[in-house]
Amino acid sequence: MAEQRRSEGFKDDRPLATEAEAKAVASAVRLRILRLCLDHALTNKEIAQRLGANPATVLHHVRKLVETGFLTPQEERTGARGAREIPYLATRKSWALQLGEEFKTDLSVAMLEAFRTEVAELPDLGQVNAGRLGLRLNEAQYAEVSRRFKVLFDELAVLEPGPGAKPYSVFMAIHPDSGRE
Repeated sequence: MAEQRRSEGFKDDRPLATEAEAKAVASAVRLRILRLCLDHALTNKEIAQRLGANPATVLHHVRKLVETGFLTPQEERTGARGAREIPYLATRKSWALQLGEEFKTDLSVAMLEAFRTEVAELPDLGQVNAGRLGLRLNEAQYAEVSRRFKVLFDELAVLEPGPGAKPYSVFMAIHPDSGRE
């Protein structure tokens, strides 16, 4: 399995995701569900309402995320009309794994789609603090930028919320700029 890991100039000690785990997170809908359940446990109905999606479809995605350990069911509760409800909470497992090369394209597409959808839902696009930069990098420089991305994300992933903390999402990418050749 170590042969499947991509060498980017730094050692990634995270375990390699299984095929089932990789497929579970290679979906924009599932990535959005994980984000919704990151801070607060939500029921399938609540997730479906926030996504504007069919509860049966959402339940399929929730079950796949539970099966693979990305969501964990919380204590059952009784809903407003006496119905049995199970809230789900994200385990943060997706950050603890690395994907094999064969799944990175699917995950990149899913992340881009989740980002695009979430930004499109903002009431004010002026809330997006975005930047774009064209660079020319050799392999060593590319490896250093990739390493620094990982270090930054690792630091942010364990950052404890301060008083009055509000939810934010961070999206960063580096890619070949084929239009500039």
